[in-house]
Amino acid sequence: MSLLAPFNKLPTLNTASILLVESEEKFQQSLAVALVEEMTVTVNVRLARTLPLPLENDESRPRIDLVVFIINLTSDLSFRSAKASLKYLDPGYFLGKVCFMATNARHASVHTGLLDAVRQLAVSLHCPLLFAEDQTPEDVKSSARRLLTILKVASGLVPNTSALFLSNLTRCTMPLDIDQPSFD
Repeated sequence: MSLLAPFNKLPTLNTASILLVESEEKFQQSLAVALVEEMTVTVNVRLARTLPLPLENDESRPRIDLVVFIINLTSDLSFRSAKASLKYLDPGYFLGKVCFMATNARHASVHTGLLDAVRQLAVSLHCPLLFAEDQTPEDVKSSARRLLTILKVASGLVPNTSALFLSNLTRCTMPLDIDQPSFD
């Protein structure tokens, strides 16, 4: 088992590669189909339940431009699996090539502790946190379009914009503690 490194392979011309990591595979398949259907750029979509990726097909695997951890907020196992997979990423990925996508935030069974833990994880790694709904095909398409925007920048298909710059604009932040005094 080895680390997944962002710059160990050459990029493919006019192609972006994305790795969707979700332990439960509920949203992953429909999001992959929606990403491929968007015809603005050629997208290679790879699916994984967890990291590390198997070594046997490493030579045929394209360079991964963006890694997306899909976390179902109604499942604690989904969060723990994503957190455990992070140690198999090269630190170079955290320079604008990792994104978290949380699903089912509006579900009644979501407890705020898990939502806060996901936000804290995204803040600590300086990564974007997107919220997505998977109830209707339009929700999935909307999520795919937002993800495709980040993917284009991460793969270098947007001139004069780097993934690190986009990461600074879209990273997740935590509000100040309520107990702290305000200076207003």
